[in-house]
Formats: sequence, C-alpha cells, structure tokens
Amino acid sequence: MDQNIKQAIVKGETSLGIEFGSTRIKAVLIDYNFETIGSSSYEWENQLIDGYWTYHLNEMINGLQETYRQLKQEVENNYGVTLQKIGSIGCSGMMQGYIVLDKEGELLVPFRTWRNSTTGTAASELTEKFQFKIPQRWSIAHLYQAILNDEEHVTYIDYITTLSGYIHWLLTGSKALGLGDASGMFPIDESELQYNEEMVKQFAELIADKDYPWNLKDILPKVYTAGEHAGYLNEAGARLLDPSGSLQAGIPLCPPEGDAGTGMVATNSVKKRTGNISVGTSIFAMIVLDKDISVYPEIDIVTTPDGSPVGMVLANNCSSDINAWLGLFREFYEAMGLKPDMNQLFSVLFNKALEADADGGGLLSYGYYSGENITGLAKGRPLFVRSPESRFNLANFMRVHLFTAFAALRLGMDILTQKEHVTIDRILAHGGLFKTPLVGQKMCAAALNVPISVMSTAGEGGAWGMAILASYMVNKEQDEGLADYLATKVFNDAEGQEVYPDSADVNGFALFMERYTEGLAIEQAAVDHFVENWKK
Repeated sequence: MDQNIKQAIVKGETSLGIEFGSTRIKAVLIDYNFETIGSSSYEWENQLIDGYWTYHLNEMINGLQETYRQLKQEVENNYGVTLQKIGSIGCSGMMQGYIVLDKEGELLVPFRTWRNSTTGTAASELTEKFQFKIPQRWSIAHLYQAILNDEEHVTYIDYITTLSGYIHWLLTGSKALGLGDASGMFPIDESELQYNEEMVKQFAELIADKDYPWNLKDILPKVYTAGEHAGYLNEAGARLLDPSGSLQAGIPLCPPEGDAGTGMVATNSVKKRTGNISVGTSIFAMIVLDKDISVYPEIDIVTTPDGSPVGMVLANNCSSDINAWLGLFREFYEAMGLKPDMNQLFSVLFNKALEADADGGGLLSYGYYSGENITGLAKGRPLFVRSPESRFNLANFMRVHLFTAFAALRLGMDILTQKEHVTIDRILAHGGLFKTPLVGQKMCAAALNVPISVMSTAGEGGAWGMAILASYMVNKEQDEGLADYLATKVFNDAEGQEVYPDSADVNGFALFMERYTEGLAIEQAAVDHFVENWKK
C-alpha cells in the first residue's frame, strides 16, 4: 500500500471526475500526480419512448450512487480508508439535449438526448436567423422546436440545462455550466466568453408573440470558464451522492462540462491546431481552430473549456453495431459451453481486421442505430450488405465494421481539411475502440489519412479529463492557463504511441468510401421500407 496516496485520500488531496456517457456512467478519483487512485462504472442505455431518445431520471440517480459506491469500496479495499474528504469534484455528460425544470425543480418533460433528430425545422430556422450553424442536437434547437410545436410545458420553464448541468445542480443547487458545454446550448461570443448577446436578442424577437413569462437569459445556466469555482457540494448533494453519510459537504465543484471538453482535456488537445477524436456510441472530432471558417451544416462551432473556438464534426453512430455483433459472437461462445472473456474476445476479433483485404473485401456496413446528420439520414437501420463476389470472411467482416465506424466522420473532416484548409498539427484519440492496441489507431489513421496518437490515459476517457479540470480549479498557479497546466504538469512525461497511415490501408479505405457513399441509397431504402414495428 502506498502510504502517500493513503494520506492524500485522508487529507482530501484528491479530485473526482464523474461523467455520464451514452452507455456508461464512470467515476475516476485522481491524486496530486494525476494518477488514478480508483475508478468505477455503471452501464445504462437510452430508450426510445414516445418518439424521443431518453434516460429515466431514476436511473440517472441510481447510476450516480452505484458508481460512487463502487469507487468508495475500491478505495477502502485498496487503502483501508473511507472516503470522507475530496479536494474537488467535477461532473460531465453528453453534450446538448434538453432538460427543462419548473420552479419546483421538477422535470417538465423526460430528458431529450443529443440523439434525437426531431428538431430539423427549428435548427434550420435558427441557423438562417443567426447566420450561425445551429445543430439539431443543441438545446436551443430543442427549445425552439417545442415552441413551434406549441408544447404546453414551455410556458412553465424555469431552467433549461444539459445533463452535466443538471447533475451539478442536484449536487450544489448552482445553475452553472462550463463554457464548452454551454457552447452546445447556445452560441458563445468568443470575446466575452458568454452567450452571444445579439443572438439572444434575435431569439427574443422570434418568440415575442408567444408572450412567455420568461426570457432566455434568465432560464439558461450561468457560464463559467475552466478554473473558476462553480459551487460547493451541499448537504443534500452529499447525501444524494453518498447515501451512507460518509462524504462531507462543502467540497468545491468546478464548472460542469460536456464530453467534448473532457475529451479535449484528456488528450491534451486545447491548444490551437491540435485535435482529438472521441469514440463511443457517437464519434466526434474536435479541431481547435486558428482561423475563422465558413458555415457548413456538417461543422459545429463550439469552444474549449477555456474559450478557444473549435470545429466539431460529430457523427451520431459509431460503436453500437460493433458491440451488437460482439454480443452475437459472445452468445455463440456461450452456446458452445464456454465462458467468454470479453476483453479477449474484443482483442481477437479486432486483430483479425489486420489480416483483411485492404478495402474489406467488397463488404459494406452501416452502423446506423439512429439517424445520421452527416449523411442526411433521419432514422437509422443497422445494415450489413455483400454481393456474391464479396470476399466474406471474419477478417474482412471486422475490418468493414471498423471502417464504417469512421466513415461518416471522414465526410465531415474532408470539409475542414480540403475546403477550409485547416491545419492540424496532431490528433489524439480516446475511447473504448482504442483499448485494443494499434487496431483502432490503424483504422482511424487510414480513414483520416493523418497520424493518430493514443496516450496511456486513453482508456480513462472523459471522467479522467473531468477530474483533471477539477484539479486545475484548486491547484493551478495564479494566471496559469489550462493549456500550460496540461502541458507542463499533467502531460509533461506522458507516454503515447503514434501510428502513421499505411498507404495500402489509405487506398483500401478510399475504395470502401466509394461503396459507402454509393450505398447510402440502400440505407435510405431500409429506413423507408423496414418499419420499426411490424404489424402482427
């Protein structure tokens, strides 16, 4: 047992990051050297209810408590002490979406997640009005669509926030949001690091005839920049997080952030001309811009947690279909009377992709569990297609499913690199797809034709990045910027592995992309003709 770490836990010289991802709620506790002391996770799934993708409030709370309970137990098992003090806490979550509360703090409608593609009219009208790209996922698009739909609940809105802002409010009572997450609710004025005042006025003009008893700025969270204090864990929040009563109130919380911001932090990608790729249920690339770019439907403009403009390319679908196929292989394994080791199963199957034909043998796959904004599909149908001439084997099957996980992202990235000539010095990747050494990196490098680095912290992901932001708040030097803190303290001796694109893989991916773009008509036909609920 490391006595120094034990003393750090007792004294509260630690930072806790909690992230609500699309498939897992994860907690990571770090020490003063940014090393992970303990981690835990809780699996959850969104559900399509009454036409909206959502998560139940009860499962949010249960998942939060179970994740913390597991973390607390791990610390007790490894260090013989009970968590009572924590130096700082940060909460993060899936960006955007729609959480609205009334004056009593009750949800007015179930949480509408980023995955919903039900706000097309609102997003289009706001983009035209603001002359600024408003994606369907953004909170303001959800709000305006509810207004256009004359939904009764809109009149009673007292607070609108994101998932991270909601959890932060439950723990602190503070209606706060970090700059990066706020930039996915409403456009940010980069010079003021606040909501764009002119666009706030334009929105007020749009809805003036509705005569609602609120104005937009009053119901939005207050915006905080990385490093600022955004509230303290109150007694109710401490009991919510730790019903056993061990955790003490009064712990400072940093501004809650979105998963995009924590991904940038976790990969040391907040400097201009750096970028990162985060993979999970969705996949997104964040490129910190050093110049203004034109408005494109495929490119969102958000910010780093400390306020630099970021070109964000987000594809709604990434690893869900891969996970489903791996589940099928697991079932076969179990049917053979064997007990599968899922880590080994992922490793073996992913590595088969390295034995495949460069283009995936003429196979084609779309992992569209939901609509895909990059390719203009309103709904999703997971689809695997081959011809009699395709070279159908396990290696090609796995390569094509890895290729398709990056395909929609590639279409968006082409706009930044080919049309806008954005310079990217380096891209770092993180997320579960990169846990198997080299395979995900090689496929990603082939897809984007740029070197891809994965750091030793890649597996920790956004929860670790959130813990770093919490640490930054309490441990930074005066006037020390986030980029300097990351470069000189967190990542000064970090190990990473860089993979350069292989020319054969790049050419193979180009052939695959020809099939992918040509075959979108097949995917559209599946959406049109494969109905969601077959009539009995």
